[in-house]
Amino acid sequence: MRYLLSFVWSMMLGHAIAQTSNQEEGVKLTINQLFDAMRKADSTQLRSCFDGTASMQTVRVSPEGAASVAGGTPDRFIAQIGGAEPGTLDERIVFEKILIDGPMAVAWTPYNFYLKGAFSHCGVNVFQLVKKPEGWKIVSVLDTRRKEGCNPDRP
Repeated sequence: MRYLLSFVWSMMLGHAIAQTSNQEEGVKLTINQLFDAMRKADSTQLRSCFDGTASMQTVRVSPEGAASVAGGTPDRFIAQIGGAEPGTLDERIVFEKILIDGPMAVAWTPYNFYLKGAFSHCGVNVFQLVKKPEGWKIVSVLDTRRKEGCNPDRP
């Protein structure tokens, strides 16, 4: 009986891990689609990554070290990206951490940004996503940007 319970428990655990892995892959797919659209300057594909309520913010640090938050909208971001020449904007990310609770996910993605092939800056994105019937949608992006302490060879 004990072996049967162990077998059932391991099957349930394996199923839960597989579900989490599938959910993580869905989150990664949405975020990767965002950056693929950025590289292609494809505003239609870019828009499909966002929920209609999405917000975008950047943490800025003054020369004195004081942090502030500058807000933006996906519409403004999409217009800027859509107006760029395809291939000129390249943000390379690493999925460092993804947390999921049912229909909600958070992804921490350090990045390096390249403009026309030249390293520009680095930072970290924090994405918040929600699982909709059509898939994971980005509801919030908060990022940092800096030129110091970057490793342009990563990611």
